[in-house]
Amino acid sequence: MTHPVLDRPFAAVLFDMDGTLVDSTAAIARSWTTWALEHGVTAEQLAAAAGHGRPAPEIVADLLGPGRSVAAAARILELEVADVDDVVQLPGVPELLAALPAGSWAVVTSCSAPLADARRHAAGLPEPAVLVTFDDVERGKPAPDCFLLAAERLGVDPADCLVVEDAPAGLAAARAAGCATLAVRTTHPEGPLDADLVVPLLSGVRVSAGPEGLRVLPADAAVAV
Repeated sequence: MTHPVLDRPFAAVLFDMDGTLVDSTAAIARSWTTWALEHGVTAEQLAAAAGHGRPAPEIVADLLGPGRSVAAAARILELEVADVDDVVQLPGVPELLAALPAGSWAVVTSCSAPLADARRHAAGLPEPAVLVTFDDVERGKPAPDCFLLAAERLGVDPADCLVVEDAPAGLAAARAAGCATLAVRTTHPEGPLDADLVVPLLSGVRVSAGPEGLRVLPADAAVAV
């Protein structure tokens, strides 16, 4: 049986950012804890609303309602942009990005553009050919808009793209866009992830670029992923 990721070439790879390319867990926790205390939101309410991979303005609107959401969304953006001291690339990311040809990959994130830039620069990520943020689309993940836009900007068919994600909302968006999916277990170490291929970290795979396109292989060819 043909594997939907390992046995075919891709024209491009579309990466989520937080939890996929960079570890921003501690910074996110600090910022949202401060925000919740300022806005009278309990830890339980925050945990119930803040599904990983969802855009911050949607989480804020769910918690506070439309009347307070604009100012409150601006405040969480301010807090998160200011707190990037320990945002770093996850294992395997530098090697994987270095193997991708220029123009063959994009970052597709639920962050706003200022926050995406702050975290990318703090982690030392190379400049992607395309960056799609929540500011670029009307609907955030799990809607497919962000991945469809990234494929369009790269000039490739979404069906020829591999999406790399860590969150169910992002994986749902990728499937809705018609992309193949690779999930990393950084934020969901246990339980099912609805993806074509699931690995603990991106250090578990490598990319080979050839005339037919990009191929994903196990990092150790002797070990099946």
